[in-house]
Amino acid sequence: MPSNPRQAACSVLLRIQKEGCYADQLMDKELTSGRLSGPDRGLFAELVFGVLRRQGTLDHILTGLVTQPLVRLEPQVLILLRLGLYQLVYLDRIPESAAVNESVKLAKETLPRASGLVNAVLRNYLRHKDTVVFPDPVAAPAASIAARHSHPAWLVKLWFSQLGEAETELLAEASSRQPSLTLRANTLLTTRDALLQTFTANGIAAVPCRFSPHGIQVEGRHHIPGLPGFREGQFVVQDEASQLAGILLDPQSGERVLDACAAPGGKATHLAQLMGNRGELLAMDVSQTKLPLIQETAQRLGITIISTRAADLLRTGAFPADAFDRILLDAPCSGLGVIRRNPEAKWRVTPEDITRLAATQKIMLNNTMRMLKPGGKLLYSTCSTSSEENEGVVADFISRRPDCVLENLNEIFPDYQELFTEEGMFRAWPHRHNMDGFFAARILKK
Repeated sequence: MPSNPRQAACSVLLRIQKEGCYADQLMDKELTSGRLSGPDRGLFAELVFGVLRRQGTLDHILTGLVTQPLVRLEPQVLILLRLGLYQLVYLDRIPESAAVNESVKLAKETLPRASGLVNAVLRNYLRHKDTVVFPDPVAAPAASIAARHSHPAWLVKLWFSQLGEAETELLAEASSRQPSLTLRANTLLTTRDALLQTFTANGIAAVPCRFSPHGIQVEGRHHIPGLPGFREGQFVVQDEASQLAGILLDPQSGERVLDACAAPGGKATHLAQLMGNRGELLAMDVSQTKLPLIQETAQRLGITIISTRAADLLRTGAFPADAFDRILLDAPCSGLGVIRRNPEAKWRVTPEDITRLAATQKIMLNNTMRMLKPGGKLLYSTCSTSSEENEGVVADFISRRPDCVLENLNEIFPDYQELFTEEGMFRAWPHRHNMDGFFAARILKK
């Protein structure tokens, strides 16, 4: 069983690469096992997330240090090299000699035949670190940004087409940084100011979010259940952009509301909070196993109006028509807006995935709209930065549905205009707004 942070990080990274697991789930399992304590817990998290965030840059540097193509290396050898190199390039507080020695020691413990290669490559980097060359930003701007800020070249080109070169550089840089921990104050039980005071009294640095009236940004890494107020239900973890989705749907007390893709429940509990815990809220999800998570969170927050149901939005038969006053459809997407938090996603998603997801999203939007009452409002949202999954899906839907109209959020929420496009759709960007990449459009059924 791994008992030191480097060994634990190597084990987790190998499982992510081989099995397609999610980093946060594997890390939670490791951290709750009790095998790591004190500063080792922080180093473990830093190594896993750091290597995933900077994998593209690390591989670019390794390409100049290893004689054979990286794809021909055993996965575990490549991970050992990335781990060692990450410490040398990005972790100033670890002495170079310690980073090399610990990496060689880890290789000897986990894959002895690779220890010589690990030692040679890392020492080779230290000899030549001042001469590492990246693609020329003028001759090859996309390749340059991809290598320096660690993103797939196809994604950088996609951002180029949407934002232009200068802004893509800013987005790429922001998307490689560790984001702040963002919480949502549960105003059914407390206020944001009271929660901020509690954190300050406990020596925890926190500030109010800029846009969400319920949001708090907390500095540093924390064990969430150990934060003051967690067990009392005074807050839930939720990014500011995600909080704004509930605010833009604007559910009212006493209404019948549907969260169509609700797990793990952050947005559903926020909708209930905005409704003053009065009315009826159905939280649906395709995964039966995730529904208990929604109920657990609702119970901790003192919310009683949420009921749950497993349902597949790609099949229409089981749904009641014209049943809900408001609907939130936070559609399954590529997750390109949350690669700061889930960096493994950027190495998995392909352009073909985006096209496939957009086709699915169009079906889901059409099927979900059937459940909305005439006069009701539906908010379609994703945590993707791609236009194909966002504006493209909405434009396609509106063109086929004369009974539906896109509402202009600029007119409804004038205080948030810098977050909206000219057409009145919500577009949050990490480099502009210090929140996740997020999209939402509000549609009225006539």
